[in-house]
Amino acid sequence: MGSCAAHAAASRGARVLLLERFDLLHHRGSSHGESRTIRDAYPQPHYPPMVRLARRLWADSQRDAGYDVLTPAPHLDLGPRDDPALVATIANGGATELPAAGGARPAWAEAFRVPEGWTAASGELGGVIKATKAVAMFQALAAKMGAVVRDKVEVVDVARKQGEGIVVRTSSGEEFHGTKCIVTVGAWTSKLVKSVTGADLPVQPLHTLICYWKIKPGHEHELTTEAGFPTFASYGDTWIYSTPSMEYPGLIKISMHGGPPCDPDSRDWAIGPGEGGLVDPVARWIEKVMPGHVDTAGGPVLRLPCMYSMTPDEDFVIDFLGGEEFGRDVVVGAGFSGHGFKMAPAVGRILAEMALDGEARTAVEAGVELQHFSIGRFEGNPMGNATSF
Repeated sequence: MGSCAAHAAASRGARVLLLERFDLLHHRGSSHGESRTIRDAYPQPHYPPMVRLARRLWADSQRDAGYDVLTPAPHLDLGPRDDPALVATIANGGATELPAAGGARPAWAEAFRVPEGWTAASGELGGVIKATKAVAMFQALAAKMGAVVRDKVEVVDVARKQGEGIVVRTSSGEEFHGTKCIVTVGAWTSKLVKSVTGADLPVQPLHTLICYWKIKPGHEHELTTEAGFPTFASYGDTWIYSTPSMEYPGLIKISMHGGPPCDPDSRDWAIGPGEGGLVDPVARWIEKVMPGHVDTAGGPVLRLPCMYSMTPDEDFVIDFLGGEEFGRDVVVGAGFSGHGFKMAPAVGRILAEMALDGEARTAVEAGVELQHFSIGRFEGNPMGNATSF
């Protein structure tokens, strides 16, 4: 998000400094790796407009960079027919329910054994984003437009200094001065905001696991993007998501949304005793829904740790830090809850406009309703926008 915000601000002609706590393109946060999904299908109606805006900005940035980071694909949603979130997702995403076996269905549908009482609906607005490559693209574009990019700089304080505007202080004792500041520190958000303002912003880091499973012999090509295989999401008691076989030939990423709380400064890189809770439900799902195409014997071939920055309602935080000290000069983007990467260019544009203009005109024009992402939604209501689904 920070790289996208830096690119958006630099494209406006602003003097921009992008500070990265670790090495550039590190694997210690939530924006690294080989793949992220992009999908318009959401149960909450306030996300599809932001995804549509993001798609346009992905396309613009790829054109400017001269290479692609997003591979289009169909998208499939499936789950119990009466699941409220799935029903809302299908309605909001404009997906079409697949006919039963024997009907006119895409070839890739044969990979799924849809259980009794379930439904499946597909649309054309899916895709796979190369995450690390995308971050590098936005950093390069920002630098090309004049932004200064520095890594290995840990921000420990943000303050207003009389006559000097906003001052950002680092763990090495450096100070950087500016008129505006955008805070996008991911899993470290609650710690930094608490230190700066004393306020408790409910952004909980979670440990999660990305699992790659072996495709059964003879089906390897069928589950690839080249064969038109979709990204997919499965609803129900366990939310499962997947991208087509792409980055590791012969393997497919199928993982579970969520995970246990963690401290980003003392993570268990060995994954720890909670691993089964992130693997076993996925294996059971595969055995139930894709038994003919994906092998669960021996578990996933690759298990890659990652983090979410989760809010209680899984909605983002996009707001001014506010208060008497900061007013509209410091903007926070956080709590992207395991589903924000696809919208990063839109979020970056919105954050940059909020910082530079005090409002986000692009969001208004695109029909993105920012009130859902306010910090104030948690005042007297710790669950924020949480609904029954």
